[in-house]
Amino acid sequence: MAKAAGIALALAALTGGCSSIRDHRGYLVDQTLLDSVQPGIDNRLSVEKTLGRPTFISQFGEMDYYYISQTVKTPPFRRPQTSEQTVLRVRFDPAGNVVGVDKRGIEEVARINPDGDKTPTLGRHRGLLEDLFGNIGAVGAAGMGGSTGPTGPGPNGS
Repeated sequence: MAKAAGIALALAALTGGCSSIRDHRGYLVDQTLLDSVQPGIDNRLSVEKTLGRPTFISQFGEMDYYYISQTVKTPPFRRPQTSEQTVLRVRFDPAGNVVGVDKRGIEEVARINPDGDKTPTLGRHRGLLEDLFGNIGAVGAAGMGGSTGPTGPGPNGS
């Protein structure tokens, strides 16, 4: 009986260490506060007092406020993966009054998968041996006589 309990305890300890770590990053969305922001009534100052400082403010076009919230899961021995994401956008008119509040989720995120592990480049494809020994005899060949260096004539004017 004691041996079975020891095995169960060891198994629980092993599987407990293999669970994912869940982490929240960014703005904590409070739906009650978000619902209290009213278009036509609130302005930039009242939005900052209600929702706090935005994650960032748009740099081009209208000065919209963005609040970003992410929940990230990190499985054991793997890279973190975003499981939930919310982007709140508060739009303002030129006078600084709220025009609308938009809420987007992770379904709007574009997933980009690069093609392969290498970036294609123009030019020759050199192998390892060419990289190692390709410059033998070419390094310093133009300046072997000492007449000119990489910055021009030598110190004696030759």
